Amino acid sequence: MFLKKWLIGAAVGAAAIYAIRSASKPPLLAPEKALAMAKAALGGSRAIRGSWIQSAPERYEKDGLTYTVYRGGVCRHDRDDEFFVNAYTGAIIETKPL
Repeated sequence: MFLKKWLIGAAVGAAAIYAIRSASKPPLLAPEKALAMAKAALGGSRAIRGSWIQSAPERYEKDGLTYTVYRGGVCRHDRDDEFFVNAYTGAIIETKPL
């Protein structure tokens, strides 16, 4: 009887921990929203003639920190840039010329 109560208590506790961790993790931004945020930040005075973003998030490490990012790019008349945008906040982590 004691073992049965202990197993039920352990199962309820594990379910509660899983629910709390799932609820506390912020949801990923939609890739289209992350692209719109990146275009707004990178546009400036130069016109963007094209853009793209990968829909699957990936892990990216910079300065010893690991981020979940979307990889994308913007095309302009003078040059093309690749960017890495945080998949949770929409903040640009890094840009690189292509």
